[in-house]
Amino acid sequence: MRYRTLGHSGLQLSVIGLGSWLTFGGNVDADLTRRCVLRAWEAGVNFIDTADMYAHGGAERVLAPVIKELDRGALVLATKVYFPTGPTPNERGLSRKHVRAQIDASLTRLGVDYVDLYQCHRYDTRTPLEETCAMMNDLVRAGKTLYWGVSEWNADAIAAAVTLCHANGWAAPISNQPQYSALWRRIEERVLPTCTRYGVGNVVWSPLAMGILTGKYTDAAAPPPGTRAAGGAREMMEDYFTQPVLDAVARLQPLAKRAGCSLAQLALAWCLRQPAVTSTIVGATKVEHVDDNVAAGDLAVDPAIFAEMDALLAPVAPHEPYLA
Repeated sequence: MRYRTLGHSGLQLSVIGLGSWLTFGGNVDADLTRRCVLRAWEAGVNFIDTADMYAHGGAERVLAPVIKELDRGALVLATKVYFPTGPTPNERGLSRKHVRAQIDASLTRLGVDYVDLYQCHRYDTRTPLEETCAMMNDLVRAGKTLYWGVSEWNADAIAAAVTLCHANGWAAPISNQPQYSALWRRIEERVLPTCTRYGVGNVVWSPLAMGILTGKYTDAAAPPPGTRAAGGAREMMEDYFTQPVLDAVARLQPLAKRAGCSLAQLALAWCLRQPAVTSTIVGATKVEHVDDNVAAGDLAVDPAIFAEMDALLAPVAPHEPYLA
């Protein structure tokens, strides 16, 4: 397993991280969660990512007993705040009130005294940026988180946050968690260069395009039973789940064979070809998924293969800048 430094910090993350969205605390029970986490840990994964809203707090709760089995000093534990956690107006967003309540709730659910990385899960247009940045600085000073970051913020918001923190002598964000894969490249034009300029590392989610880049889907009209596309999560895959996309992905199989790896490993290595990407966050519903994904952490691929991959996916992979 290789490790990379996260932004302008001294924090080292495994290039493969283990996520918990739509898996732990929901579709994956406690026993399988434990086996997946321990297998990843044994393979050198030191970065575990979750959020307060995953499975309505269930992901954090199911991780708590497993975390106690790990070396807390070696673990990089990350969670997030922003999405609604209740019905009232102040139970959402990045206000001082909501962030203060949710960091304590997350620490309780996780059974820890601090998290290593606390992330603003989306940008809050209703809360002044100064309020959010000041509160995150307070959490760092209080020792409730060691670092803070953002997720799915655009380039201008990231630049504004770092500049504001530097001007006030506050702890600045060191990470961004955007969606990124060979099928979703919208951050390449503005977000990644801005992150590089301002010392923000990227820990990317959905590097396998919600499983499509594993090659397990071949027929858009008939996804295999038990897969994400066959269930309620299908609507989240609408940008990917078309027959032209699936056909383009199938044409990547010979490239993976030439690289001596699985298609999923090739997709993860493709993301890691970017110096601005510190770690790729993958999920797992089977221990075998962990084994396949973590093997990408040591993979070296000829850049010519990536160039061929880009050419094959170009007709179906959007390149427009992310402006939301």
